[in-house]
Amino acid sequence: MSKVLVLPGDGIGPEITTEAIRVLDAVKAKFDLDIEVDYGLVGGSAIEEHGCPLPVETMEKARAADAILLGAVGGPKWDHLEMARRPEKGLLGLRAGLNLFANLRPAILYPQLAEASTLKPEVVSGLDILIIRELTGGIYFGEPRGVRALENGEKEGFNTYVYRESEIRRIGRAAFEAARKRGGRLCSVDKANVLEVTVLWREVIEELAKEYPDVELSHLYVDNAAMQLVRAPKQFDVMVTGNMFGDILSDCAAMLTGSIGMLPSASLDENNKGMYEPVHGSAPDIAGQNIANPLATILSVAMLLRYSLGEAEAADAIEAAVSSVLDQELRTGDIMSEGCRQVNTRQMGDAVVAAIAG
Repeated sequence: MSKVLVLPGDGIGPEITTEAIRVLDAVKAKFDLDIEVDYGLVGGSAIEEHGCPLPVETMEKARAADAILLGAVGGPKWDHLEMARRPEKGLLGLRAGLNLFANLRPAILYPQLAEASTLKPEVVSGLDILIIRELTGGIYFGEPRGVRALENGEKEGFNTYVYRESEIRRIGRAAFEAARKRGGRLCSVDKANVLEVTVLWREVIEELAKEYPDVELSHLYVDNAAMQLVRAPKQFDVMVTGNMFGDILSDCAAMLTGSIGMLPSASLDENNKGMYEPVHGSAPDIAGQNIANPLATILSVAMLLRYSLGEAEAADAIEAAVSSVLDQELRTGDIMSEGCRQVNTRQMGDAVVAAIAG
């Protein structure tokens, strides 16, 4: 039996995870899967209940689970809290505590949504990029960090950007392996012209490349990479980069697909145990209105089945069901276009479940 921990989180998180679990139940029934689902609190909901963003009970459940499905965390309700107690610290704590160092963010444009992208269809049609982001190092975790007062009374904020050779090699190897299974092209993104950390990053990646002669390696500075994603995104197959650059570039790539509400992600450890979540945030402005797009979370379940539970057939069924629903011209508001029928969160979940049932 496999164990899945669901962390609905904040904002639209409970709504979208509800639909995703309904879809998981549908493939469990269709493929006779033995999967047990449990629930926990993280982020703002955990702060309200326990006074901290990552309760000990949640961390214990996460360690015991084979995979974790996360909705979203955060919202303006908790912005007044000191940094260490904010909802996002719960997410960072899970990543660090479970050693989820490899963040996989696919940016795939469904052909039915070509018109939803802000770029011309000929620029984005056929888009299929995998961005691999190092997730447990870099400036988000580096020490020292903080805000201090200078002698003249002015405040100064500071963070430390640091990567060890072993951390770079680990994420680099994951990226080369992924490229080997896809189109055989890997672009490493850094800022080696001004940042010593990424000079080391480039050196380690080039060293690793000798082990993968079948993978074509290229390098781009992060500013140029952002420009190229908008100019000619289909030139990329797999991209690998550090935590901060990956955070920014993956959201940029997300919008090429028409909506950030369509993109799932996986955060994996060395044994493919992972946490799966939509790329978008908690969207507190639409929470509780039954209008959020659940497809990114549903597709995150497909990634969960594929990477952590080894159930590729069930994962394929979910992805095919999402494509079928889009063929039926059903759209939530974020991907709505002329001639389609707008549906709410629940109705989109209903449609995907029905497509799986066949």
